[in-house]
Amino acid sequence: MVSLAACLFLPAAVVAQETDTTAITRLGAQIEAITRELERIRLGGAVVAQADSSMLGFGPAASKVYRVGRGVSIGGYGEILYENFAADREDGAASGRTDQLDAFRGIVYVGYKFDDRFLFNSEIEFEHGTTGQAGTAALEFAYLDFRLTPMLGFRAGLLLLPMGFLNELHESPAFLGTERPETERWIIPSTWRESGIGVFGEGGGFSYRAYLVNGFDAIGGGSSKAKGFDASGLRGGRQKGSKAVAENFAGVGRVDYTGILGFTLGASAYIGNSGQGNPVPTNPSETISAGTFLWEGHLEYRRHGLDIRGLFAMADLDGVELINLSRGLTGDASVGERLVGWYAQVGYDVLRAARTQHQVIPFVRYEELNTQDRVPAGFAADPATDRSILTFGASWKPLSQIAVKGDVQIHRNGADTGVNQWNLALGYLF
Repeated sequence: MVSLAACLFLPAAVVAQETDTTAITRLGAQIEAITRELERIRLGGAVVAQADSSMLGFGPAASKVYRVGRGVSIGGYGEILYENFAADREDGAASGRTDQLDAFRGIVYVGYKFDDRFLFNSEIEFEHGTTGQAGTAALEFAYLDFRLTPMLGFRAGLLLLPMGFLNELHESPAFLGTERPETERWIIPSTWRESGIGVFGEGGGFSYRAYLVNGFDAIGGGSSKAKGFDASGLRGGRQKGSKAVAENFAGVGRVDYTGILGFTLGASAYIGNSGQGNPVPTNPSETISAGTFLWEGHLEYRRHGLDIRGLFAMADLDGVELINLSRGLTGDASVGERLVGWYAQVGYDVLRAARTQHQVIPFVRYEELNTQDRVPAGFAADPATDRSILTFGASWKPLSQIAVKGDVQIHRNGADTGVNQWNLALGYLF
């Protein structure tokens, strides 16, 4: 039989149990709400991480994914370019050039950081406004990183080759001038990407990157639709990850010393065959090797308002006679056996001492390049490929992520057919 005391206390116990259950349910709902809010804050913080500094050789916007804790990262950059060409060439003949206003580039970076070791990063590029006219759309890079330690990481996918200043770090506000130096367009064919795998790391004031990638297509016409090498340089040999012919692979590596604040000293090299299985025209049982060796050295100092940069690049090619024969190139249209280029530039922020975040950076750059510095016996060099460019102008940056640029370029070449121009550009990154 139940005692009177038990009967008296039973309703109170039931009420207490119901109260505990309600409290636990309410607490669970609060925990779930807090979790959702933390997730929202975390993802939101990832999306709006500042594009304020470069990491691992990439531009500020491309580096954003490395600075988030976990989750999605979105960034980008773009540039609008106006080019006004002189009516006459340096020899006095009509230039025939038409002034242009171009929505040059619009870029979206999308990345995802899985955890402290794994991340994905990508760049989607739109050039020249619309694919319905002169424009293109392309995947500029898309890779996965697996980082064991700061000194050792693995990278695989569609990769930017780590050569020169601008192939990896080419966001418009990050460099002086409206246009990229010609040495880093025709000898180091920026923007240059191929599919591959490699390692990277940094420590003790040094950083490095080394990849194995598919090689150039020197002849062209394969599944990637590469155009092949020509008298203007190596640019047409890029395969860009598009059904790349992979009969030949290449190695590329880079080392930089950055142990002094604002100072960078480094070098990189690329070596591999570029024949991609194309037969020797006079003996189809053999294939063209087209050995390609490209190297460059670079120096930069950016401190106390100064922006100093210099680069030297050289490429040597084997079997150029067979490349010419396969491509039907004769006379002074030969591919160069040796290509040489260099430039030096200096700029200074004249507002450095002012109490403002604005920067005004006048600069001057001098450049020389020759994409036919040496050609095979029986061929001639086109004097127009021996060029010099003097560029001077200024960049106004109301913020570090926005640049308004203007410059004048004086073009000279061995054929006296250079055409001067002046340019205006608007660049941004986020």
